Order: sequence, then C-alpha cells, then structure tokens
Amino acid sequence: MRTFTTFGILLASGVSALPGSNVGGAGLFEALSGFAELQCRGVSGTKQAGVPRKKPEDDNCLALKSDLRIWASTASIRSRSLDENLANVCAAGVNIAGFDFGVGTDGSQNVTNVYPPLQALGGPDGAGQMSHFVKDDKLNIFRLPVGWQYLTASNLGGTLNSANLQKYDQLVQACLNTGASCIIDVHNYARWNGQIVGQGGPTNAQFVNLWTQLATKYKSQSKILFGVMNEPHDLNVPEWAATVQLVVTAIRNAGATSQMILLPGSDYTSAEKFISNGSGPALLNVTNPDSSTTNLIFDVHKYLDSDNSGTHTECVTDNISNAFQPLATWLRTNNRQAINTETGGGNTASCAQYLCSQIAFVNANSDVYLGYVGWAAGSFSATYELNETPTGSGSNWQDTSLVKACIART
Repeated sequence: MRTFTTFGILLASGVSALPGSNVGGAGLFEALSGFAELQCRGVSGTKQAGVPRKKPEDDNCLALKSDLRIWASTASIRSRSLDENLANVCAAGVNIAGFDFGVGTDGSQNVTNVYPPLQALGGPDGAGQMSHFVKDDKLNIFRLPVGWQYLTASNLGGTLNSANLQKYDQLVQACLNTGASCIIDVHNYARWNGQIVGQGGPTNAQFVNLWTQLATKYKSQSKILFGVMNEPHDLNVPEWAATVQLVVTAIRNAGATSQMILLPGSDYTSAEKFISNGSGPALLNVTNPDSSTTNLIFDVHKYLDSDNSGTHTECVTDNISNAFQPLATWLRTNNRQAINTETGGGNTASCAQYLCSQIAFVNANSDVYLGYVGWAAGSFSATYELNETPTGSGSNWQDTSLVKACIART
C-alpha cells in the first residue's frame, strides 16, 4: 500500500544482488540503516559537520524508518545498528489547539468556546507559530485537535458542516504549507455528549461516516496523519478495538491508502497502561484491508505531573521505567511503532529536567518511537499551566522555556 521510497528501491537492489542469501544478513542491514540515517539526519537533533540539515519538505524519514522496521522484522534480524544508526526520532512538534476548545472528557462540546488559532478568524497567529517552529526550532509535525461537534455543527452522523470545515481546513493548509506533517485529531474522548462510541452512544456507522468524509477530503495529502480519537477512557477495550478496525477500513476504502493512522487505547491512551489494560494486545489485531499493518501506528500520551493529568506546572517523573521502557520492549517484540502525541509540563525547572530526560529516551529508542508532540500552543495564553505558545510575530518569535529547553531541535 506504500509507494516505496529511495530506501525501498535500494533495499530491493541489495537483496536481488545476493543469490541464496537470507535477505543479506546483518551486514546489509547495517549498511541500509546507515543510508536511512543519512536521509533522516537532517531532521534529527544531531547536527554533524559536512551534512546539511534537510528542509522539512524533503523529509522522508518516517517512511524510511518504517520501511527499515518492516524489512528487519521480515528478515528476523536483530541488530544494535537499528538503535545506533537511527538515533533521534523522525517527528517532533507541538499541538496547535483552539478548534477543540469547549470539549470535555465526556465528549460534549460547547462550540461557542472554539477559539481558532488563525488571525483571519480573529484568533492568535497559529500559522505564524507553525512557521516559526519549523524554521527556527526544526520541528516537523503538528497535531490539530478539533471537536466532533464543531465539524458537524452538532449534527451527529450528518455531513461535515461546510462553513466550519472550511475554517478548520485553513489551519490544516497552514500546517501543510510549512512542509510539516499534520495530524487530524478528533478530540472527543471516544464519546459524544457523554455516550461512548459503539457502546450505547453514537453508532459505529456514525463514527465511520465522520472519518469517511475526513479521509475523502485529505486522501491526496501525503503529509496528513489520521488520529482516530483523542484519549478514549472507561470503555470496553475489545469493543473499542472493533470500532477502530471499522474506522481504519473506512479510511483506506475512502482512498487514503498510504497515510499513517494513529490507533489510541483506553485510559486516555496512557503509555503506561497501554499493555496492561489490554489496549495494545487488542489493537495489534487491527489491520488494513489487505491484512497488513503498514502505517498503523499506536497513539500514546503521557504527562509528567504527580497524577499524570497534565494540569500541574511541576513535574515529578520522566516516565521511563514505568512507561516508555516497558512499552518499547513490547513494541519491539511485536514489530510495531508508536508516537507520543501529547506530553508536556509547566515552564518550570522540574519539567525541563524530566521532559528533556523523557525525550532523550524516546530519541534513543527511535526504532519503535516515531516522535513526540508537545501540549500545547495555538490559542493557549501564557496563563495556561502547560503553555507552549510562542510570543511575537513575523521573524521575531520567542519560545516558552520548556519548548526552548526540550522540544526545539536547534
């Protein structure tokens, strides 16, 4: 289902030149992983002499690393070069919030609270923020949360509201215009007005209808990622996995055959509980229509405050031993990958210490972690506990201290 990258062509050539081999063995694997690192290095946090930094629009890092993981698992090769030669994650960025404002954890949304991060709509300059993050901080992915009610003008199961979709699409296009990857995130906690999707609330057909329309609109955009749902919680996990399967099938059948789809689990898609609550094992069975799992990526979140709520300005943990280390082991065992699409903390010394440590671990395990996305910029003001919104305009932007210390890759 994927159009093969230069790496794929090189891989095919290398394999065909080795008669009787078992896909070339570790030697070819290390050579190819070195090639992939050369392609990815321009978007990593490591600047090396003589190797120019690539522009975000030239970045094929996600596809290269995914191809390498698929081939390595097929060849049954385990080599430290996957960690050593592909250091630093492909994707690093920030959530650009505003279209999700008014959404509660019960899946309700007061759409009058929506505050689009677009100057043309009377809000902050989200387009300028993203341009700054790409140009000055070398970030290359943005998550664009939006409420289900906003997209449909509170018409459950109906067509997307053309006026509201046009406004949201302005943010999507501003993201795409930076050359970055852009996550479409339905921010409803697997609910609509307190009722769980596919479990007594909105029917699976109504949810599939939403995603069919979104996938149809963005099927030609290779830089779009589809975030099935923000932070499901307190639901039947096997039934939720069945719902996710229907959405994946619908997205692919709508013509979006190559984009990444992000699969969330329960407990607010906690990285710590992803295995123990059954989400990971259940979502392992979700496949594309051709029975592959190509570009099906697990979506996890993890905050660093005392109760993992992301509501405190002080941080107490880097989440490595309790979450990201065991999850990395499980991902390797199952030849799968994840992305952390929400993490962050206050602009404090404790959060700088622990978030930088967490990101360093994720970078060191980039064979299974594709990236991280901080929460949040966009329409948040400086009074918000987890504010990552830069101040300024034009060519003069100033980052928050946490973004500067940990998230930026300059």
